[in-house]
Amino acid sequence: MNNAKPRRILLITRNLPPLVGGMERLNWHMADELAKYSEVRVIGPRGAKAIKPEKVALTEAPLRPLPLFLLVSMLKALWLALSWRPDVVLAGSGLTAPLAWLSARLCGAKAVVYLHGFDITVRSKLYQNLWVPFFKRMDRVIVNSTPTKGLTFVAGVPERKIAIVYPGVSLPEAPQPAESINAFKEQHGLTGKKILLSVGRLTTRKGLREFVEKSLPAIVQAEPNAILLVVGDAPKDSLGAGIQTVESIQQQAEKSGVANNIRFLGVITDQTLLATVYEAADVHVFPVRHIPDDPEGFGMVAIEAAAHGLPTVAFATGGVVDAVSCGVSGYLVSKKNYTQLGQCVLRLIREPEEKIKIQGFANRFAWDEFGKGVVAEMI
Repeated sequence: MNNAKPRRILLITRNLPPLVGGMERLNWHMADELAKYSEVRVIGPRGAKAIKPEKVALTEAPLRPLPLFLLVSMLKALWLALSWRPDVVLAGSGLTAPLAWLSARLCGAKAVVYLHGFDITVRSKLYQNLWVPFFKRMDRVIVNSTPTKGLTFVAGVPERKIAIVYPGVSLPEAPQPAESINAFKEQHGLTGKKILLSVGRLTTRKGLREFVEKSLPAIVQAEPNAILLVVGDAPKDSLGAGIQTVESIQQQAEKSGVANNIRFLGVITDQTLLATVYEAADVHVFPVRHIPDDPEGFGMVAIEAAAHGLPTVAFATGGVVDAVSCGVSGYLVSKKNYTQLGQCVLRLIREPEEKIKIQGFANRFAWDEFGKGVVAEMI
């Protein structure tokens, strides 16, 4: 492409809204940002067309069953490769890397994949034998964090092909009105409470049940007004990830004597309401567990929290080490040290960090910077 920005980009991904999660938000924004530089077409799951970025053309494939999604997506990708002739074919995750490689080779385009940690470590012989080898064949492999780069290198991808482009975040234009925050607190019985916030899918890796068991009782004993506010639910369409249900977390809360100190709000898709929740909270808890074959690729929710001035307390595992700046946007503690995790939560409750400092860290992860980074790695 002679160092020129690609004129046409074909993005193939199953991870798009209406599915809910960090990968889905990332792929939506990736399409949106790339459309600022190129003509972008997307092959995505059924239901995505209604909420796609404005300047993006989207073709749908059935979400389920997975083999049907892959088959239909492959046929559509091959057709677009021949009829539209993109300059770059981009896989939004490892799942669609073979489709991107095949269609790119058909039309002489550049084959690129954006990888998350779980894309490489997923426990499946079929996936490891058929999918992972395609990562080595790609012209460029973009990864979401330093640890994911290490996993990609171990998987056999030459280091010269690998580049890190951190996921982005939507920076708020202004703080939420105080009356909105107060009304939210009053509605949910949170006035006068110390709010610990958890946002995200309730997967085994996220470790919320273990936090309720091993950290929350000591926090509540020291601060009886502490409330754990949970935004999210168990994923219905996640590939390979174990889940923790609301019921299992509630049962653990009852066993641990903190049932009155936890609230479940379910999934929140309204961005204004979610911003209000972030700004109403005192600390974001992110107790991601260290599971070797199910790593946390980055930790976008920690950046989202920082964008609203909310500090994060997390274990130093996986890509979380890139998403939290210890002493700036929160604290990182050693893996499995639930006592230290609780102590850091209490410290932030009692001695809040300066919001401006936390938001300053988040600014470097703006979505437009993400888009520039991805485009640069395609050239």
